[in-house]
Amino acid sequence: MTLKPSRSTPARLPVGARARAPQVLGALEALYPDARTELEFRTPFELLVATVLSAQATDVSVNAATPALFGAYPDAHAMSAAHPEDIEPFIRRIGLFRGKARNLAALAGLLVERHGGEVPNDFEAVVALPGAGRKTANVVLSNAFGYPAIAVDTHVGRLARRLALSVQTNPDKVETDLQKLFPRGRWVFLHHALILHGRRVCTARKPACGACVMAAFCPKVGLE
Repeated sequence: MTLKPSRSTPARLPVGARARAPQVLGALEALYPDARTELEFRTPFELLVATVLSAQATDVSVNAATPALFGAYPDAHAMSAAHPEDIEPFIRRIGLFRGKARNLAALAGLLVERHGGEVPNDFEAVVALPGAGRKTANVVLSNAFGYPAIAVDTHVGRLARRLALSVQTNPDKVETDLQKLFPRGRWVFLHHALILHGRRVCTARKPACGACVMAAFCPKVGLE
């Protein structure tokens, strides 16, 4: 299976992006050689649920909630029997918890109804699940099934623009630009490493440019 490419309209890459991309990748490989998702999971179902919960929430808050949640609902069959009100107490400290509880109950039901309770290794099937989307599908398929994908969250989008790898604000278009610039076999690593760098160094409000190993070649778009 191949992940379905973004349907974004082709656009011109920023000047120098193709020359800068190998520098970015080299720096990230040196900094975060073992970069991976910080969401904790044991099964594709747990990863799917955790990813849905992570929207507009921190991985730390999700990881704090999921052990008890999965203790009560270890798989789609168990969760499909729950009402949203049953799920809410487990995720109350996560942002938008009521809507997410509704999505998880519906999501589990559709997994049972359409896929025998298993998370499908199919892009469009995952996107069709409540609370999921392109980013969720990319995260699940890349981390649970090993398919090459770039999941564009706020960190990835922000760094792509600051590093002048993309001028786009639409996540799908950022994804397309990054796919053009980096080797397919490094896509999964790339999005994890960019997320880590966005959390630890190139933060939204106060980026630590003085401590960044990419400072010498980073255009710092939007910062100066």
